[in-house]
Amino acid sequence: MPQDNNTDTAIHKPLDEELQGQIYFDQNKVQSKAKSFYVESYGCAMNFADSEVVASILSKEGYTPTKELDNADLVFINTCSIREKAEETIKRRVFIFNKQKRKNPNLVIGILGCMAERLKSKWLDEDKLIDLVVGPDAYRDLPSLISNVQHGHKGINVLLSREETYADIEPLRLDNNSISAYISIMRGCDNMCSFCVVPFTRGRERSRNPYTIVAEAQDVFDRGYKEVLLLGQNVDSFKWQNPEDKTNTSFAQLLEMVARIHPTLRIRFSTSHPKDITDDVLYTIAKYKNICKHIHLPVQSGNSRILSLMKRTYDRPWFEERVNKIKEIIPNCSISSDIITGFCTETEEDHQDTLDVIKWANFSTSFMYFYSERPGTLAARKYEDDVPLETKKRRLAEVIKVQHAISLATNESNIGKVFEVLIDGDSKRSDQEFIGRTTQNIKVIFPKKEHINKGDYVHVKITSANSQTQRGIIVE
Repeated sequence: MPQDNNTDTAIHKPLDEELQGQIYFDQNKVQSKAKSFYVESYGCAMNFADSEVVASILSKEGYTPTKELDNADLVFINTCSIREKAEETIKRRVFIFNKQKRKNPNLVIGILGCMAERLKSKWLDEDKLIDLVVGPDAYRDLPSLISNVQHGHKGINVLLSREETYADIEPLRLDNNSISAYISIMRGCDNMCSFCVVPFTRGRERSRNPYTIVAEAQDVFDRGYKEVLLLGQNVDSFKWQNPEDKTNTSFAQLLEMVARIHPTLRIRFSTSHPKDITDDVLYTIAKYKNICKHIHLPVQSGNSRILSLMKRTYDRPWFEERVNKIKEIIPNCSISSDIITGFCTETEEDHQDTLDVIKWANFSTSFMYFYSERPGTLAARKYEDDVPLETKKRRLAEVIKVQHAISLATNESNIGKVFEVLIDGDSKRSDQEFIGRTTQNIKVIFPKKEHINKGDYVHVKITSANSQTQRGIIVE
């Protein structure tokens, strides 16, 4: 994640294979009289981007970020409801925050994001663990809600909006990476997949004015960032209509607008939906070198019957046609995916279809989970969660094994090849090495070289690989 031109930075705290938290803070010592806030974010990239919107709103109220829980006047946790394990992790963090509140009774504890919307007032009224509940569309209301709490009242706003995009709020870049910036291009989702809570926690789709997106991308480029990640639950359905002349801007057109800012500004995006990704998008990616040659295309299952139960609105042949078209138009494009094992009624034969589609598509990597029933979804209301947990976990292990073998083979096939790499910074294991990513979103680790710095583009020859990363050396 990105960072403003001040001393803000971030700690990445891995939690498990499904979830990662991030703590935002100010490296400077917090003045004793200064108001400060502490935020942890979990789940998808949209939550991390939303935390930067929250930080911007709070900064205008005189608050600064802190890494020290002991120094905080406000403590927020930006939540994820996509899986049960995510919610369990967040609950554990809330209990820890409450221990701090016993030391500092004036501490305000708030729940933001998707879990806030789903649970609404439960933690306020029943469990009395928190003071503030704010849904993804209500962050503008934070100052008044905080004031209510400080005057002895509870604060809650989880109303969903059909218009809110926060387009006029400049996010406060909170990571010290200074290389990559998140830019939210749309909010909400209309797909109503039977297993997913997002339409209920983030509302209906609405797209930002594309000119505000281009202006934000231009601004981060002018401040030295080298990459933007365009975010949406389903970026391919981006559609904005000019209220004056009624002309429409599609996602393909938006990609081109951002790509034209500067040829050295890399553009990534997430997430695509197999039913919506168009040939126009693919041709635009192929046309511009600075649009990264990587598409995250969640398949979820390789079986058409299961896809129908999931309400994915495509079948196996449709998905295969889209993958074939990607490989035809963008031959050097990598494809990653999402996989769910053990969905309702899934048989061993259905599971084998999923293993088969992973092998057939040759995914570079995948996010892989077993099915977790989420309250309020169509699947929870209408389908029986009838696959035993032990079976779900065994199938997931088989999916992981297949995917890791493919990732290893793909990475090893690149040994001897040369790739352009954008340097993200020091390798986690050694300050004598850099880590960066190729246009295909493959991590590469390589020894440092004189006069080469973070944010530079370099050409790296791959010398070895494992299933997660490649190693190499800088070449001229």
